[in-house]
Amino acid sequence: MIPSGFASKDEIARLSAAMLLEIGAVDFNARDPFIYASGLPGPTYVDCRKLISFPRIRSTLMDFLAVTVMREAGFEAFDNIAGGETAGIPFAALVAERLALPMTYVRKKPKGYGRNARIEGAMSEGQSVLLVEDLTTDGGSKISFVDAIRETGAACAHTAVIFYYDIFPETEKTLGDHGVALHFLCTWWDVLAEAKAQDAFDADTLAEVEAFLNDSRGWQEAHKGRISDR
Repeated sequence: MIPSGFASKDEIARLSAAMLLEIGAVDFNARDPFIYASGLPGPTYVDCRKLISFPRIRSTLMDFLAVTVMREAGFEAFDNIAGGETAGIPFAALVAERLALPMTYVRKKPKGYGRNARIEGAMSEGQSVLLVEDLTTDGGSKISFVDAIRETGAACAHTAVIFYYDIFPETEKTLGDHGVALHFLCTWWDVLAEAKAQDAFDADTLAEVEAFLNDSRGWQEAHKGRISDR
């Protein structure tokens, strides 16, 4: 069923953050920082893949994502919903179902045999495609998926995610320069605010997380030594 009415963007952000905290998809640890794909440390971690195991929360967030896209991009803006391999695939399928649209997915690289395709499913020249992923950090991986979609002759000017880090200033510029608008439900700032409201973590941990969000590059530089010390 196509959702047609929901809470404000701010309330969707608060509720989305609360749901991520409720299922343990968010973790804060400043003493023993997480190591990101970049090799740099950080006190925050989010695992949106956990959402697929919680049907009530999963369903609510997919309703939120569908209505967010319709509000911000248009109710008849898309012909096809594409998921990025692998985390974006289940969420793209759920959004496509809600919007009554075809679903496809994009491989990270050609599979190396058969048609050697990156696009799986039916995508046609001239279609307007929404790229769905679980989250975005600096926007880099989205560019590769968007380029693969555009190589089919389809257009891709929008990407939608559940979670946006919103701490790296280059992210939206990177996407914008590539002609892609970003739509999202919540950010680390929303999670931090909800974690404070719930007293979900101790005060020292929350203070470290806030320091990281305010100056992520500086925090990472100051904590690089903790990687080699382990």
